[in-house]
Amino acid sequence: MAQIGETKGMILFSRDYKEKDKLIKIFTESAGKVMFFAKGIHRPNNPLSTAIQPFTEAVYIGNLKTDGLSFLNSAKDVQPLRKLQEDIFLNAYGSYILGLTDAAIEDHVYDPALYGFTREALQRMNEGADGETIMNIFEVQIMQRFGISLNWQACGVCGKKIGAFDFSSKYNGILCEEHWHLDQHRYHADPRAIYFLRMFNSVTYENINTINLKPETKKAIRQTLDQLYEEYIGLHLKSKKFIDQMSEWQDVLKPRDEK
Repeated sequence: MAQIGETKGMILFSRDYKEKDKLIKIFTESAGKVMFFAKGIHRPNNPLSTAIQPFTEAVYIGNLKTDGLSFLNSAKDVQPLRKLQEDIFLNAYGSYILGLTDAAIEDHVYDPALYGFTREALQRMNEGADGETIMNIFEVQIMQRFGISLNWQACGVCGKKIGAFDFSSKYNGILCEEHWHLDQHRYHADPRAIYFLRMFNSVTYENINTINLKPETKKAIRQTLDQLYEEYIGLHLKSKKFIDQMSEWQDVLKPRDEK
């Protein structure tokens, strides 16, 4: 059943359909993820062209269906996130965040909390917060949407909350140094990575400016997150593969004053 309506939403992705049309997936605030059909979008001066660009939030107007394709007619209050559109690194981090969001819930599932969490992550990056750290926080906290609940609070054996920790699949969470011997297959992760992942599990984006990570710490966090995602979720997104490749050439693309 279709009804004409409007909803705030953010572009997840789009792809060409025939010569002049597009299919556009939008994460809407009021109706979850919706796949829209946009007719004649490639025609010159189409007013919808700006509203369907990557990293854009707007109020979208069209025929909303509860299943199948909806039809996009127009948009208003278009707000592009310019930095994410223009910066290749922020673009990569943002694309991965949107990919995780798309994978985390089914279409047409009302989830304003996830909408707000995703929206805030992208906006913080656009405002100048460290994109990689924002992405890591998002990765840790969105794991719950995949049905994964890990114990980051205290040692799974003794309940200790302070000290050096490692991650243990056997205990489905962290293990203090005194009990590392109980799991020979623990991650053997850098304790700094575990420290910050514990923080990321509960931190809000408002606190991001107080976190300043060294490159080697970021690398350790990335390695541990990759291990967690491979074991618990098994998700392999193209946007993540691109991020993995960036470390090989990112120094070449950075402005001189950042080197």
